Amino acid sequence: MKKLRVHDLDFEIYLEEDTLKERVAVMAHDIFVEMNGKTPHFVAILNGSFVFASDLLRAYPGDCKISFVKLSSYDGMVSTGKVRELIGLKDVSKEEAIIVLEDIVDTGGTLLKIDEIFKVQGLEWQIASLFFKPKAYKGNREIDFVGFEIPNDFIVGYGLDYNGFGRNLKNVYQLAKA
Repeated sequence: MKKLRVHDLDFEIYLEEDTLKERVAVMAHDIFVEMNGKTPHFVAILNGSFVFASDLLRAYPGDCKISFVKLSSYDGMVSTGKVRELIGLKDVSKEEAIIVLEDIVDTGGTLLKIDEIFKVQGLEWQIASLFFKPKAYKGNREIDFVGFEIPNDFIVGYGLDYNGFGRNLKNVYQLAKA
């Protein structure tokens, strides 16, 4: 099994780039079908979703728009449970079909913060997450489009990081087992 070191921890391959891109293309098609002729306005959650968002938009077969919002809830490998809005959302309207692009949904804290922000603006939205950890999820909002349901393990690569490192990795890696 291919291993590598990111910052100060060892990781092993979990999903390869081809598998990731194939699944993202399927998600893009599923969203297109679900939109039924509407033009989606994707809202990518930075920093982690930038690779996922980029691949999804390139695979999306119709017209679409994209905006970015930056939220943060992690400190190292652990969700702090406190989400901070860092860059606000300004160019989304109530008339649009809004789809939030998230790299990973685990506890659901980020989704709760997005919901608070969007309710204040009177926006309805759907969520597309590349990864979903159902055993860690504490929210009650359904995840509309899921790439991969995964165990509650820490992963890095394809936009996901460990203390700022590893976002550039083409594959996704999990913390190496002892």
